Amino acid sequence: MKAILSFLFVVTVVVIKAQTCVGTWITIDDETGKRKSKVELYKSGGYLYGKIVYLYPREGREDNPKCTKCTDDRKNQPIIGLQIIRGMKWDGEEWDSGTIVDPETGKIYTCAIWLEESNEDRLKVRGYIGPFFRTQTWIRVK
Repeated sequence: MKAILSFLFVVTVVVIKAQTCVGTWITIDDETGKRKSKVELYKSGGYLYGKIVYLYPREGREDNPKCTKCTDDRKNQPIIGLQIIRGMKWDGEEWDSGTIVDPETGKIYTCAIWLEESNEDRLKVRGYIGPFFRTQTWIRVK
């Protein structure tokens, strides 16, 4: 009986941890340090996806620009509503094996996502091209 309860506890903790990044997150511009957008992370069919739901106003940019530099099915699609994260799989510690697109450059990166251990309101989002990567910290919307 103890073994069954222990097993159920471990499974529950893993499932809860895998689900905690679902929600809305504020992205921060790497160059200016200012808020850039809000991204909604959601699960579908056991995979994690993310779409832009809000763009913070920026001087010189229209209210809802299109992804003109995207090269796949997202080309010329409005950035608000654009699915930027696709096909992330939970590996027991982080979401990985999916992709993220930068709508400003159109570049698609392999992606990994995980919560900071010390603060579950901070999400680490890392985009890779080969051995090179860049990591951003996103902030949970409360």
